[in-house]
Amino acid sequence: MNGSPLSLEALLVLDAIDNRGSFASAAEQLNKVPSALSYIVQKLEEQLSVTLFVRQGRRSLLTPAGKHLLLEGRKILAAVSKVTEQTQTLAHGWEPKIRIAFDSIIAVAPIMQCLQNFLQEHPNVEVDICEQVMNGSWEALIEDNVDLLIGAPPPVPNQLGIRAQKICTFDSVLVAAKHHELSHFALPITHSDIADYRTVIVHDSSKSAVPWSANLIDQSRHFYVASVEHKIQAIVAGIGVGFLPKARVQHYIDSTQLVTLNTENQQQSVDLFLAWKTVNKGKGLLRLRALLLEYYALVLTSKP
Repeated sequence: MNGSPLSLEALLVLDAIDNRGSFASAAEQLNKVPSALSYIVQKLEEQLSVTLFVRQGRRSLLTPAGKHLLLEGRKILAAVSKVTEQTQTLAHGWEPKIRIAFDSIIAVAPIMQCLQNFLQEHPNVEVDICEQVMNGSWEALIEDNVDLLIGAPPPVPNQLGIRAQKICTFDSVLVAAKHHELSHFALPITHSDIADYRTVIVHDSSKSAVPWSANLIDQSRHFYVASVEHKIQAIVAGIGVGFLPKARVQHYIDSTQLVTLNTENQQQSVDLFLAWKTVNKGKGLLRLRALLLEYYALVLTSKP
C-alpha cells in the first residue's frame, strides 16, 4: 500500500522501545533523540487509529494492539535480515541454499556430520535435504530438483553435464530375522528357495523414469517400503527377508537380531557415487563436495 505508515524504521523503533523499556533508552540505542522516536510512534498511532504504548512509571509498555503489531513486525524484520544476509552471501559467490538428495541405501550419519562441519563454517547457507531411492535419486539431479546427490547407485546416467565420483562400496547380503525359517537353512539358498517366502522391497522413488528394484526376487510375495531404514526394521521384525548393505546391518548381525543367509550366487560389491551438475559452480557446493570427498576418501583408505 502506498504511503503505509508501517515502515521498517517504525518497526525498529517499536522493537527498541519494547526491549529497552523507555523512549529515552531506545533513542540511545538507535542513536536518535527521544523526540524523533516520539514523533514516529505518534504518527503511527494516528494513522492506524490505535494506541501502541501506555506509560507505567518511567517505563513505556505495549498495549495489546502494540504487542500484536510488534509480534508480526518482528517476523518482517527477521525476513528482511535474512534476505540481506543471503544477498551478501550470493554476491560473494556463495549460494543462499543448497538442495541435497541422498539415496536411501547410504548411511546418513556421516552425511550429517559433514553438513554440521560445513554449517559451522558457513552458517548463512541454508540446506534442504530429501531422501530418494534408486532411479529417483538420479531423476532428482537430472531434473534440477537438487544440486548434489549423495550415495547414488549405478548405472550413472549417460547425460552431458553430470559429474559423478565414486565415494564408497558396499557388499550386499541376504538377511533374515533370527527366528525366520530361512535362517535355519544349512545349504546355500537359491532364488527358488527365497521365492517361497515374503521379501521386503524398497519402492523406487522415480516419478517419470521407469522404476526399478535391485535384487528383486520373482514369484515371492512382496512387502513394499519407502526407504532402506524401513526395510531393515521390517526384516528385523520378521516380516520378510531381503538383500541389504552389510555395513548398514552389521550391528544387527553382531547382536544376532539378523542372520546372514548363504546364497548360491555370491553378491557383487556395488559402488555408490557423489554427483552434481557441472554448471553449478557455487562456492558452497564446491566446499561441501570437498568435505564429503575428504570424509569418504578416509573411509576408503582406512579399509583393510
